Amino acid sequence: MKQHRYQITVDHIALPDGSAPPEARSLQFETGNHDDILSIVDKVRQRGDLPEADATAFAVGLKLFSEVMLQHRQLPLFADFAPHFRQFMQQLKQRPEA
Repeated sequence: MKQHRYQITVDHIALPDGSAPPEARSLQFETGNHDDILSIVDKVRQRGDLPEADATAFAVGLKLFSEVMLQHRQLPLFADFAPHFRQFMQQLKQRPEA
């Protein structure tokens, strides 16, 4: 399957108390997705359900998770959850903007 390719970077910038982490840590990886994640982020932001930063995190996390689940749908790990996830996605796509 042809996919859009992405580079994801996560930097740990602060502890819960707001102080800097004891060591600078970063995570970076490449991944693919059948959807244009940046366009999905724009759509989720425009819905107005969540503040912009939360909408962005939600959309990116959802698309990364759903692609892994789609690629490995035969695994028992996803068997019980898959029907609920499909229902959630259908509701998300059908529900009007806030």
